Amino acid sequence: MMGLTSSVKGCMGPNVYPDVPDGGFGWVVAVTFFFVEVFTYGIIKSFGIFLQDLVAEFNESNTRVMWVISICVFIMSFAAPLATVLSNRFGFRPTVMVGGFLMSLGTISSGFTRSINEMYITMGIVSGLGYCFTYLPTLTILSQYFSRRRSIVTSVASSGECIATFALAPAFNAIKDAIGWRYCMVVIGVLQAIVIGFGALLRPIIIEPRQPVVESSSSHLKEMQSKYDLENAGTHTSASSVDSGVQSLTASCTNLNNTQQGAPSQASPDKKSLAEEEKKQQVCLKKEEDNEGQEKAPLEPSEPTTAVSPASTKRLDFTVLRDGSFICYSLFGLFATLGFFAPQFYVMELSVSLGVSRETAPFMLSAMGVAELVGRLSIGWLLARLPLRKINVLLLSVLLLGGVLVAFALVTEFWGVAACCVLYGYLLGTVCSTHIPMLAEDDVVGIERMPSAVGIYACIQSFAGLAGPPLGGFLVDKTQRYGSAFYSCAVGMGLGALFLGLVRPVRLGLCQGKRKSESRESSPSRKSTYAPVDFLDADLAGEGSPAKRKDPSVV
Repeated sequence: MMGLTSSVKGCMGPNVYPDVPDGGFGWVVAVTFFFVEVFTYGIIKSFGIFLQDLVAEFNESNTRVMWVISICVFIMSFAAPLATVLSNRFGFRPTVMVGGFLMSLGTISSGFTRSINEMYITMGIVSGLGYCFTYLPTLTILSQYFSRRRSIVTSVASSGECIATFALAPAFNAIKDAIGWRYCMVVIGVLQAIVIGFGALLRPIIIEPRQPVVESSSSHLKEMQSKYDLENAGTHTSASSVDSGVQSLTASCTNLNNTQQGAPSQASPDKKSLAEEEKKQQVCLKKEEDNEGQEKAPLEPSEPTTAVSPASTKRLDFTVLRDGSFICYSLFGLFATLGFFAPQFYVMELSVSLGVSRETAPFMLSAMGVAELVGRLSIGWLLARLPLRKINVLLLSVLLLGGVLVAFALVTEFWGVAACCVLYGYLLGTVCSTHIPMLAEDDVVGIERMPSAVGIYACIQSFAGLAGPPLGGFLVDKTQRYGSAFYSCAVGMGLGALFLGLVRPVRLGLCQGKRKSESRESSPSRKSTYAPVDFLDADLAGEGSPAKRKDPSVV
C-alpha cells in the first residue's frame, strides 16, 4: 500500500528540470490546453447558433440575449486575478478541475432555465467562472514548460477553438434541430466535463539549476601548501622533520620571524622554541579552519526554484501597473477585445440577411474556423523560424484585422461575406495565439512576471468583452442591419492598434532612463573602491580568501 501511495505521489508530483525543458511533460500540458480551448472559446464562438432560438423562446431583443455571452466573457476575464491567486495558493491541477466542474454545471443548468435572467446566472456567471479557472492556469503552465518553442506550441495547442468552430458548430446545429436547444445545452455540458480529467494530468514544473563544481577552500589551501613546500624544501628540512604533518602555509610567518631573529633555519631547535612554534602553528590552523567555515557558507547548494523567479511567486503582483509598456498593452487588449467575439455571433444572421439559407449559414463559422487554424499555425511557424520582432507582427495583424471588420459592414452578397470570413479568421488566429503569450516577451513584462501580469491583463480586458456584443446588438436593433454591428468592432480594433504601437517606444524610453541613472550612480563608486594592492599579498591569498574579495578590481 505504501509503495502504491509513493508511486501515485511520484506521478502526480511536480516535474523537476535543470532548465526549461521545451518538451518532456510539456507535451501533455499542450494536449490538455488543446481540449481546454475546444470546450471554452470553442463553445463561446459557437453560441451564435442559439441566438434566434433564445430570442423566440424568451421573447427578448438581440441586445438582451447577447448579454448572456457578454457576462460570460466578462466573468471569464474579470476573475482572472482570482484564478491567479487560486493557482498560486492551491496549484494548477485543483484550480483547473474545479473550473471544469463549474463550466459543465453552468451549461447543463442553462438547458433548464425559464428566463433570460436565469441564463445570466447559469451561463454567464457559473460557466464564466469555470472558463476562467480552466483557461488561464493551463495557458500559464504551458508557457512555463516551453521557451524556444513557445510560439509554435502555443499556436498549435490553441487551435482547439478553431477546430471546435469548424466541426462543432455544424454538429451542434444539427443536434439542436433534432432534439431542441435545451437538450443540446445538456449535451454540451456533459462534454465539457472531460476537462476535469485533463486537469488532473497537470503537473507543476520546478527548475532546479545544476550547481557548478566549485573547489572547496581546504583543497585550494592544500594545493597552495604543496607549492610552498616544494619551493622551500631546502630551507625547512629540520622543521618538517619535527612536524609529523604537512606544514601549513600560514606557518611561514613563524619561520620568517625566526630568520629575522638570527636563528638559523637548518639548526635543530630547542624544546622551548619547538613549543612556541607548535603553539603558533595551532593558532594559525585554527584561523584557517574558521576561514574555511566561512568559505563553505556561500557554496552550499541553493534551494530548488520554480520556473519563475521568487518575485513572481507572489499570489498577485500589482507592481506591473507601474510599467508604462504594460499599461499600453492592457489598453490594446481592452479595445481590441471589442472585435474578438461580436463577429462570430452576428456573421450567421448577416449571411441569412444577404440571401444565404439558414442551413448553410453555420458553414460560414466553419470557414472562419479553418482560416483561424491556418492563421495560428502559420504565425507560430513564422515567429519560430524567422528573426522577427513579435510585437511588430502582432501590430500588423491588428491593423489588417481592423480593415476586414470595416469590409464586413460594406459587403452586399454571399461571396463577399465568405471572403471576409476567411480573412477575418486568418488574422484573428494570428492575434489570438500571440496576444497573451506576448506578455512573456521582454518588450512587455517578461516571463518572470507573466503569471501575475496575465491575470491583471485579462481583468482589464474583460470590460470590453462585457460591452462588445451588447453594443453590436444595440446597433443592430437601431439600424435593422446586422452589418452595423461590425462598426463598433472596427473602431475598437483601431484604438487597440494605436496603443499597441506605443508599447515598444514606452519600453525603450524607460530602459534608457534606467541605464543613465545606473551609470551615473556607478561611476563615483568605481573610483572610490580602487586602491593599490600589494602584489605579494595577492600572490599568497587564495582566490576565495577575504583578501581577494575585498578589492573587486583584482583580476
